[in-house]
Amino acid sequence: MTLRLIFLSVLTLIFNLSLPAQPFSQGNFMMGGTLGFSAAESSVDVEAEGVSVSNEGARTTQFNIAPAVGYFLLDRWTLGIGMDYTLNRLREPKDINDPNTDYEKSFDSDLLFGPFTRVYLPVGQDKAFFLEATAGFGSSESQVSIDGVSQTVSNDVLAIGIGPGFTILSNDAIGIEAQLKYNWARSNAEIIFNDINTNTQTYTNQIDFSIGLQVYFARIRPAKVENEKPEPANNIEPTDFYD
Repeated sequence: MTLRLIFLSVLTLIFNLSLPAQPFSQGNFMMGGTLGFSAAESSVDVEAEGVSVSNEGARTTQFNIAPAVGYFLLDRWTLGIGMDYTLNRLREPKDINDPNTDYEKSFDSDLLFGPFTRVYLPVGQDKAFFLEATAGFGSSESQVSIDGVSQTVSNDVLAIGIGPGFTILSNDAIGIEAQLKYNWARSNAEIIFNDINTNTQTYTNQIDFSIGLQVYFARIRPAKVENEKPEPANNIEPTDFYD
């Protein structure tokens, strides 16, 4: 019950602070991100010398979450920090020619932190284009097989992304957005096997399309308390009104 009350209180605070207008003004905040899940499977048909073998192919699942918080330093320009976590799982046959083959399972995960910046170009009152640039630093883990021996390899990752997007705002300043982004990444891995040290550097180029949600907040100002009483106009003493 306590967790439910806390969750409802947070939602109430978000909606009370959301902006009905001018969400991209200097001094405002934005909070949101993307959440994604995908799954794919394949089948393999092998035919040789009149013999046909059907088998399950690779099966993959992917989960991704990328929250972010930003602050508008100027009108239509925000700077913030975000996190990106991705988990991939792969199940594939050891021998596609064997209908009774065993399957190997592997995984890789990425955890990145870094800054981002956005520039908005409003279209009317409730729509806007934006251009976003991101940088991420972190690590990833992947499971590899070397001569039949499974190993977990850690990598240092540097990632940079840039791309345009479009957002549609509700009356409560909640934006649903779509974004197309180019991502470049470099990872360094060190593998030690049979007393042999191998350093591997991998470069990745990728185009991503994502759907996200952002909530825009008004700036919060402290209340002012007037401790001094205003002076009477024209230097008239208050007792003069009773003469």
